[in-house]
Amino acid sequence: MMGLDLMKTKTRKITLGTKEWADSNVNCYFGCSNNCRYCYAKKMAIRFNKKTEDSWKVMVPNIKNIKKGYRKRNGRIMFPTSHDITDENLINCLIVLKKLISSGNEILVTTKPKPKCIKKICENFLKNKELIQFRFTITSKDNNLLKFWEPGASSFEERYESVKFAFHQGFKTSISIEPFLDKDPFDLVEILMPYTTESIWIGKMNYISKKNFKTHELRYYKFIRKLNDKKNLITIIEKAKKYDSSFLRIKDSIFNALSFQDLTKIK
Repeated sequence: MMGLDLMKTKTRKITLGTKEWADSNVNCYFGCSNNCRYCYAKKMAIRFNKKTEDSWKVMVPNIKNIKKGYRKRNGRIMFPTSHDITDENLINCLIVLKKLISSGNEILVTTKPKPKCIKKICENFLKNKELIQFRFTITSKDNNLLKFWEPGASSFEERYESVKFAFHQGFKTSISIEPFLDKDPFDLVEILMPYTTESIWIGKMNYISKKNFKTHELRYYKFIRKLNDKKNLITIIEKAKKYDSSFLRIKDSIFNALSFQDLTKIK
């Protein structure tokens, strides 16, 4: 991830996917009940005939990954990356987390959080909280947008409650506003800042369908494409400069969508 002071350089190392946040990852389910429309893992599973559009949202336990042991790894582990932690799979996720943490691993817990799940994780690992950082994905404060793009995921209120709970329990908290679904993601930044101990990340939607959507859904796709146009991405980078660059992070997906000429126009 490049700091804002480097955004006008011609050569930048672009780190995409989970490698931007962690050195390795662990998952213990196939599929995800959130069923997010923009999900890369879902698109790849369907492309390689591992799941269908309908079966993706049916979560199937990865028995091997649940039962196996985990050694201490080099660097931080992101858990999970291709599914979420839900009421349905919480018990097995806790089993895997316990094994990872018992081996002394540093864990980045990534989730569109549900209060019940976050409270249980905090309760179970309160004595190990130095090894855990939460990365809560909160892409909008508008529940209508969340319901369209992330139909099976939690509401804004549930995610906000989860952030505050983990913060007050003394856990390290960070936020992912990726993909940002509001025209101005900085309203969310201001709301969440008081409960964020580490960093807030803003990223764009990378996988926008161009077909196979219904007529009444068209306005959502038009809106997200407008959010991702160069003018708005440049505005986001400019606004981000008002914050400490170690706290407010712009993901490489945004920089990668802009040319060097675009970046030179940034004030």
